[in-house]
Formats: sequence, C-alpha cells, structure tokens
Amino acid sequence: MNSYYSLIPFYAVIVSLVGAILILISSRKPNLREFWTIGAAIIKFVLVLSLIPEFLKGNLAQCDILSIASGISLAFRVDGLGLFFATVASGLWIVTSFYSIGYMRGLSEKKQTRYFASFAVALSATMGVAFAANLVTFVLFYEILTISTYPLVIHKETPEAISAGRKYLAYTLSAGVILIIAIGWIYILTGNVEFHVNGILKTANISSTQLTTLFILLIIGTGVKAAIIPLHSWLPSAMVAPTPVSALLHAVAVVKAGVFGVLRVVVYVLGFDLLQTSGLWKILAGFSATTIIIASLIAFTQDNLKRRLAYSTIAHLSYIVLGVALLNQTAFLGGILHLAAHATLKITLFFVAGAIYVKTHIENISEMDGIGYQMPITMGAFTIGALGLAGIPPLNGFVSKFMLINGTINSGSWMFIIIFLISGLLNAGYFFPIIYRAFFIRSGKFCTIKEASLYMLVPIMVTAGLSLLFGLFPDIFFNLYHIAQITSSEVVNKIVVNINQVLSIGL
Repeated sequence: MNSYYSLIPFYAVIVSLVGAILILISSRKPNLREFWTIGAAIIKFVLVLSLIPEFLKGNLAQCDILSIASGISLAFRVDGLGLFFATVASGLWIVTSFYSIGYMRGLSEKKQTRYFASFAVALSATMGVAFAANLVTFVLFYEILTISTYPLVIHKETPEAISAGRKYLAYTLSAGVILIIAIGWIYILTGNVEFHVNGILKTANISSTQLTTLFILLIIGTGVKAAIIPLHSWLPSAMVAPTPVSALLHAVAVVKAGVFGVLRVVVYVLGFDLLQTSGLWKILAGFSATTIIIASLIAFTQDNLKRRLAYSTIAHLSYIVLGVALLNQTAFLGGILHLAAHATLKITLFFVAGAIYVKTHIENISEMDGIGYQMPITMGAFTIGALGLAGIPPLNGFVSKFMLINGTINSGSWMFIIIFLISGLLNAGYFFPIIYRAFFIRSGKFCTIKEASLYMLVPIMVTAGLSLLFGLFPDIFFNLYHIAQITSSEVVNKIVVNINQVLSIGL
C-alpha cells in the first residue's frame, strides 16, 4: 500500500462539526435545522465514498493536522478497516437522520436542537475514530464521542434517564482513562503511537508481564464501549434514551466504535503474532464466547423490546471480537463483515421499535399481539432483521456468520464452532416469538393503528432492503466485501511473512 497526502479524511471529520454549529444557529427554524442535518450527513458520506477508488488502487489517504510532541501528532490515515467502518457509519447516518425527524416530530419531543447538534458531533467523533492514524488521535475522538452522546442518553431528562447517563459516563470515561494510561506506557516503551499492521509492540523490548498488563488495559479501555461482559451493564440502562439514539449507540457510533477499537488494538497495536505466541488470544476469545452465550440467555428474560435488542447487541458485538481473537484470516474477514451486517440488521430492529412506540406508546413484547396485521411493512422489516441476525440466508447476517464459522473450522477451534451454532439457535429463540405474536396472535387492541410516517417507514424499508441486498450481493454499491477482504489478507499475509522469517532463522 502506498500513501498520498489528502485532506479529505479531515474534511469528513469536520463537516458534521460545521453542521452542528449551523444546527444550533437555526434552532428557531426547524426545517432549516433539519436541512443542515441531512446536508451534513450526505456531504460526509460522499467524502468517505470518494476515498474508496484510491484505496482499491492500493493508495491510502493521510494527513497530519497538528504536531503535538516528538513522534505524536493529530493525524488521519485511511486504511481498509477505518474506511470500512466509516462507510457503514456515514451511510447509516443519512437514514437515521431522516428517521430522527419523523420520530422527534411524531412525539413532539423537546430540545430537538440539542438532539440534532449532539448527533452531528457524535458522527464527527466517529469519523475521527475511524480515520485516526495513531493512538493519540484515536483516544481524543473516542472521548469526544463519549461526551457528545451523553446529552442524547439523558434526552428525556427523567430521573431514570439522568441515572442512565451518569452510569454511561462512569463506565466510558473510566475506560478512557485506562486507555490513556496504556497509550502513555506504550509511548514510553516504543517512542511510537502510530498504528502498524504488525502491531506497535512488535519491535518493543517487552516482558510477558508488561505485555499481559498492556493487553488487559487496552481491552478494558476499548471493551467497555464494545460491551464485553462484565463491562456491559451501561448499555441496557442507556435504552431509556429515544429510539434513534439507541440506533446510534448500537448501529452507527458508540458500541461500533468500541468494537472497532478492539479490532484496532488487537491488530494494529498488539499484533496477531504477539497474541499468538503469548497465548493472550485465548483470554479474549474466552471472554467473547462467554459474552455471546450469557447475553443471548439474558435476552430471553427481557420483555421490554429495546432491552432485548440491547442484550442481542452485546452478544453480536462479541461475534466480531471472537472473529479477530481467533487470529485467522477468514474469521477476521467474517468479523469485519459482521460489523456491517449487524449495523444494518440491528438498526432496522430499533427503527421498528421506535415506530411502534410512536404509534402505540407500547414498549413491551407481551403487549404486541396482532400488531403485524396493522403495521405489516414495519413488522415485515422486523422479520428480515431477526432472520438476518439468526444467520438465515440470503441476508447479510448469513454471509458474515458463514465466514466466521468457516474461519473457526480452519483454525480447528471446535468449541467456538459450537458457540456460534448455539448462538444462532438462541437468536431464533428470542426473536421468533416476537414475530409469532405480531402475525399469528390476533388482538383487537390495534384495530385503528396504521404505519408510521414516511419519514420513519422509508428508512426502515431502506435498511431492511440493504440487509437483503448485501446478503445477495456482498460487494454491491461500495465494494465493502472487497475492502474487508483486502484488510484481512494484508494483516494475515504480514503475519505469514514474519513467521516464515522466524522459521528460516531457526533453521
């Protein structure tokens, strides 16, 4: 891969910051305020897409914005993993913005200007996380993401919302401090914080105790936002936020930034070969496998729809973590693809939950008997999302899970194959009863209920449709499959070269 200078990554970061300012200025003009929201989202997406052709040619855009200290700068670099994440997040921000307009208007929510401005800042931070060239830039935007989403979590300003917001800050800011400590230690050891495909620590003179301690600090620092059990409890509590915020947390920004952070530190800080030789990969794989099963079992006990979806998210994020922990090219590819699959499928499910709430003010699954007869498009989209997360073809969830299981077979880790298979059954177990209630149990309760407004219904149809399209044609539109494939093969090929070099020296 060759590098070239470009300010496009920087523009992709700041465009929504500019949008946030315009949103605040337009607080008394709702239509103009929402115009800036949509405009910033579209411009950001176009900027991100413009980076794809050069990447596919083997060219990586990069730019240094500010020198902070010797060997440390505020810098952006567009590698495959960051480009994949940025494309997914910026694309889904557009549909979430339209959905938000319908949701906020449908409920006549207060403080809408603060809501849309905070949303824009959160997406700016997400792009900064995606395109960060080094650990310092990464943690800066990682913490901005935490702060900007706090007003969204407490949006309703009820005692429950305030409590959830405090819990959210306590978990995520503490994780940020731990991450900063790890970054400082890495800089002392290596004099370097730049992400590298072999891992920053590859050339460091580091003891096994230091490596283990850094591993723990880095995984905790990123694992809180990735909701790895036992670092997860802030996420179900945060479901008190408005549904578009839940969609933001689960599909576009916060938890996706967290699991992206885990991928970053595993591949580009620790490195596959260090994790392999030290055996630390087993710890990460064990925690992620445990999270998949426990979170799926807890999902069964949740009658509140959004909380059930939250525990489903906790499980599915660990699919991605387990994919990278196996240190296998195909499993890593499956993990990257599942980042996108879970995004489109889970955002569909949260959009559906929000549409139901706007039309009925119902949040509990036990009260949804027969709702599919009155909201067939909405519940049809829910069915697509549920089938996809259960790994049923031809949806994109099947593609990513197939790669994950195939990679697990290649690695010979039969225990984790069983984990994936059991998890698929558990997914069906906690999703399918919702579909059954909606379409096969009649109730007179919803006789006068109709579909939500087009502002909400069209985004639901779009995300459900994308889940189907990316299942049938994984490389359609944005070459996401190709980007993921290049990224996974680059990492593993580098590792193979290193191992061969070691073997040749030994011989």
